[in-house]
Amino acid sequence: MPAWAVVLLVLCGLVALVVAYDLLQRRHAILRNFPVVGHLRYILEAVGPELRQYIVTNNDDERPFSRNQRRWIYASAKHEDNRFAFGTDNAFERNPAHLIILNVAFPEPDPVVEHGPGYAMPCAKVLGAARGRRHAFRPPSVVNISGMSFGALSGAAVEALNTGSRLAGCLHDTGEGGISRYHAHGGDLIFQVGTAYFGCNDAQGRFSLERLVEQCERYPVRAIEIKLSQGAKPGVGGLLPGKKVTAEIARARGVPEGVDCRSPAMHTEFRDVDSMLDFVERLGDATGLPVGIKSAVGESAFWDDLAEQMSANGRGVDFVTVDGGEGGTGAGPLVFTDHVALPYLQAHAVAYRSFAIRGIAHRVVFVGSGRLGLPEAAAFAFGMGADMVNVGREAMMAIGCIQAQRCHTGRCPSGVATQSAWLQHGLDPDLKSVRLGNYVSTLRREIAALARTCGHPHPAFLTLDQFAFLDGRVMTPAAERIDLLPAWCRPDHDDLAAIAEFMRSDQIATLRSDPIIG
Repeated sequence: MPAWAVVLLVLCGLVALVVAYDLLQRRHAILRNFPVVGHLRYILEAVGPELRQYIVTNNDDERPFSRNQRRWIYASAKHEDNRFAFGTDNAFERNPAHLIILNVAFPEPDPVVEHGPGYAMPCAKVLGAARGRRHAFRPPSVVNISGMSFGALSGAAVEALNTGSRLAGCLHDTGEGGISRYHAHGGDLIFQVGTAYFGCNDAQGRFSLERLVEQCERYPVRAIEIKLSQGAKPGVGGLLPGKKVTAEIARARGVPEGVDCRSPAMHTEFRDVDSMLDFVERLGDATGLPVGIKSAVGESAFWDDLAEQMSANGRGVDFVTVDGGEGGTGAGPLVFTDHVALPYLQAHAVAYRSFAIRGIAHRVVFVGSGRLGLPEAAAFAFGMGADMVNVGREAMMAIGCIQAQRCHTGRCPSGVATQSAWLQHGLDPDLKSVRLGNYVSTLRREIAALARTCGHPHPAFLTLDQFAFLDGRVMTPAAERIDLLPAWCRPDHDDLAAIAEFMRSDQIATLRSDPIIG
């Protein structure tokens, strides 16, 4: 019998087996009614995101990040030309609430002749200074890496982020999964204290101040962030199944290997604003580090209570990370990701207003988080009063994420959000760390360029007066849509004067790094 006939018989036999299976199974009506052909429906459903991402949609349709946005991030990370030719392809007249930055006739001159990818831009405020923390410091970068835990991300991805943070001179938030060996590659850390107290817990899983102090002394921890909630799933706990709790994850989190690892929905060390501020002061006194909170924003009563108590007594947080409801690197219930917690613009306004109307916004460093890793979004956050921005998914893309939206499956094709040794083998931390450094430095440079086109030496000077929204052919000043007064949205005079002098002087060279080109 010819070889081709054998192959044909084998193929026919396989098809017959599929037909028999489809007709006998009872789980899928489509397959029982349409044997073999019905499988095409499930194949198309499985690859639908990829088809829409690369073939069906245009440059600005895909969500959460469009093709143009991803292209800018990838090109910036690879230190390639990230410019776009032949004008914009945005249809302004059809895009509701299209952000416009109002440039001035006489922009601020560039104080540096050669930008280089190591462009420096420190925070206008000194973190912890208002509270008198022993280890208060001026963050050297207004762009930093958002909290993403080892366990949610692969070890190779965390190593790339930490090494890249060192190259870019920015801060790396550990996420609530504790500090692993992958965090120890030279990048300065923000230690995130979550509801399960991973990494700062005792043998019974309770919070241990002694272990927190030991971790802060052992690693380059510059600040502590108490996570109340996150934008993607506020009020929802987490579960890492025991089969995914490897020896390395167990060691970093301080939990038993192979046992289900649960994160409750709320903290056990405090129950209200008053006891939370007591907890903040315990951490600050014991470590000397700035201590802040991270939270999604819903009702405003919490923020009013926090600001009121801070204005009335000596206790307080050093920074507030506002996490927008559109954020989220992992997975969450659809109803929570779509409908719970305010998007960043509205969330920041609610939280910031509580401090501004009491005259204490200048005492707090405000950090924005939630799809702010693009220059125009970050600049607008500064215009509303943010002092720094954190980048999460954009940082993931800089080290190889392709927006496959498989983060929760353990099958991330780029090796970023997986614990599969095979999949993360393809992620080279040495190469990807350079790309992370390039991306962060490029983002800082373009934010600075936007500030200069508005006539300012630093984005801390931006206010809502420099922004507007287009709805079709109607322009609306941003100040009419955001419930903040433009005068509230800047640091105090001394901070502005100090950062302006810094940006316009030779001191900027002390924070500039050599090119990070890979």
